[in-house]
Amino acid sequence: MTSTSASGLARFNASEESAALAGLHEVCASTAWARQLLAARPFATVEDLYAASDAAMAELTADDLAEAMAGHPPIGRPKPGDPTSSREQAGMAGASEELKAEMLELNLAYQEKFGHVFLICATGRTGEQMRDAVKERIGNSPEQEREIVRTELGKINRIRLTRLVEQDA
Repeated sequence: MTSTSASGLARFNASEESAALAGLHEVCASTAWARQLLAARPFATVEDLYAASDAAMAELTADDLAEAMAGHPPIGRPKPGDPTSSREQAGMAGASEELKAEMLELNLAYQEKFGHVFLICATGRTGEQMRDAVKERIGNSPEQEREIVRTELGKINRIRLTRLVEQDA
């Protein structure tokens, strides 16, 4: 653990409940997930924080997952003024207009089938990789897709938790 993450973790552990909850909601929009992590403080290590996040993610109900997904914009359309979604979706930033149009179509088809946005840990992925993933996953059953979404949310949460405990005070 770096000294930055150690001091960030100590700051997170010591922060007021409302501030810690706000920080957790920036990581994941699920109230149940955030409350479970809040209740588990203090964390001895960042790895303990990740383990608590994974455990909380595993326990989310379908409604909790829907709440978490509602906090994520569609791939290719990050929320205006939201540096987090823009950074995470950087792989789509330089995509061709054709690829962006194809992603829009695929996002809409996916959303129509599953009732929620296509969710993938987009960090480090190209636009083509995200397109290929939605094409592959659109054939899944809702049950299969819910568990894939749970896994992808867990990956996103780890990346965002790392940023939370490494950010400057």
